[in-house]
Amino acid sequence: MTSAAPTPTPGLAEPDAADLRQAELPPVMPIAILTLALVVSGGVTVAAQYGRAAHLTVPSVLMGVAAALLVANAVLLARIGEFAWPVFFRVLGWALLAYLVIAGILEYVFVYEHTPARLLTLFSALLLLFAVDVPLMLAYSVARWQPTDAA
Repeated sequence: MTSAAPTPTPGLAEPDAADLRQAELPPVMPIAILTLALVVSGGVTVAAQYGRAAHLTVPSVLMGVAAALLVANAVLLARIGEFAWPVFFRVLGWALLAYLVIAGILEYVFVYEHTPARLLTLFSALLLLFAVDVPLMLAYSVARWQPTDAA
């Protein structure tokens, strides 16, 4: 029999400081993913009615819930004390720029195709939620693993 200590399995070592800090953070990602799912569901529901008499109750409710979740997520994020805010805002800025360009191109297509006003209003609101939610997810997922003193 040998008395050699067993080697730890790769990936199952003791958690480091970044791993331990994750437990203190609010559930921003699950809420953001739910927000994105509601936005996409609302967009698909509106698109399915394109060219017909539109019943906008369900997509409007989905949009309202998604907007409330996005605001709640922003409040949760703002309450985080020790966080890599410079990294968060750097990623958020560039991602927001990219997603606003994407949303702008889609908005142009809707206007160019003479989308009816009620549908256009709902599509525009859903695009705005999409263009804010995805950059928020990207920025948070990058900044949460950075050292809190990162600049």
